[in-house]
Amino acid sequence: MILSGRHSQSIAAALARELDEPLAPVEFDRFPDGELMAQIGQTDGERAVVVASTPTSDAHLELLQLQDAAREAGFEQVVTVLPYMGYARQDRAFAAGEPVSARAVARAISTGADRVITVDPHEEAVCDFFEPSATAVTAADQLAEPLPDDLTDPLYLSPDAGAIELAETVRDAAGGGEVDYFEKTRHSDSDVEVTPSDAAVEGRDVVVVDDIIATGSTMSEAVGVLDDRGAADVYVTCVHPLLASNAVTKLSRAGVAAIYGTDTIERPQSEVSAAPAIAAALERR
Repeated sequence: MILSGRHSQSIAAALARELDEPLAPVEFDRFPDGELMAQIGQTDGERAVVVASTPTSDAHLELLQLQDAAREAGFEQVVTVLPYMGYARQDRAFAAGEPVSARAVARAISTGADRVITVDPHEEAVCDFFEPSATAVTAADQLAEPLPDDLTDPLYLSPDAGAIELAETVRDAAGGGEVDYFEKTRHSDSDVEVTPSDAAVEGRDVVVVDDIIATGSTMSEAVGVLDDRGAADVYVTCVHPLLASNAVTKLSRAGVAAIYGTDTIERPQSEVSAAPAIAAALERR
């Protein structure tokens, strides 16, 4: 049976269809003092699959409650699926006195799960913080689906050299093209300059591939440079479309033709689903 978190209703429904398993009734409430309550209704089955992205701190607490509710309901196995894992980018202490937030939330989630699956974490090493370790799956290949079929001499760009595999995955799924990456210069913790490499872009369609787009600030600056260099259309794709605040406006003003993401985070730009990748991982064991 599939149990959906508040922020993962679409992907949970898609996963239920992929697996041909029922969706459990789930209700969410908040008490007058601000405390949260996630409650499941009548359930039946041996395995509960809790599907819950955690883009907010409240979402983390709701996930822990859903895990506990599944145990209380008598499910023999609780599998937790994190389509998007919040706090995963804080995978180490960047300054003295800072926590390793990814480790802290992984430890909490592990207490209620027999198995954990997550989708394209920012750093796959965060899977080792879970006990037992989590399984990471990729949904990047799905990002090729909404792209136009008639891209002109396409160039697929990743945000840095470390993420070039994401761009290669989308390129391969789309059927071909050149792959390169942006040059990233960090001036401070909050000031990061991202510029395209020396790859020729004039007259070419460019597909920017990232795992997460949060504020869109550095991405929009880089897209502006692509525009200045004479790129044709620029498409921005990402697995996790956080798109916080005015990120969509920033990218649109920079000249982006379209923004495509998956349903790990539910946004209007969530054109494709990560459910098939999750279903395949669940069926492998």
